Amino acid sequence: MEAAIRIVAEQGLRASTASIAKAAGVSNGALFIYFETKADLLNELYVELKLRMAAATTDGIPEDVESREQLRHVWYGMLSWAREKPLERLALAQLGVSNDLTPATRDIASRPYARVVALLDRCRADGAMRDASPMFVASLVMAITEATIDGVAADPAAAERHSAIGFDALWRSIS
Repeated sequence: MEAAIRIVAEQGLRASTASIAKAAGVSNGALFIYFETKADLLNELYVELKLRMAAATTDGIPEDVESREQLRHVWYGMLSWAREKPLERLALAQLGVSNDLTPATRDIASRPYARVVALLDRCRADGAMRDASPMFVASLVMAITEATIDGVAADPAAAERHSAIGFDALWRSIS
């Protein structure tokens, strides 16, 4: 999986199974012992990466604080994951637009985020986004998150300031 992450991050969805196998130090045939098709590999990789990201963003959400502080925990977890795992982030972005991902894979990969979805629903319940579709809100959250991650990457010296401003923008937009 580590080799697949690196190769997909570097080469995108056009990456061959041969290049993934070579990076993993195994034969192309050996790769197909574990995955029947390239699509199977991509689906497994997508689930693996979504689970890793979920662990970084949702583990340890404090229960005894208000929704804003819970969302802040998720926010900083996401930013830390993106900063610490740039190849995983890039591979996940590539995989997210793959036509090879099945609805079942997307469903499995979304399950660890049920708490975050419920949290976002609570945060927006009385705010400007109360009537917006959950998909629209999720897209808005991801856009603000990606913009913040890009800002931090471009100006690491101001990472804390960018992170705080990004969270404030997120909070104001959904609450």
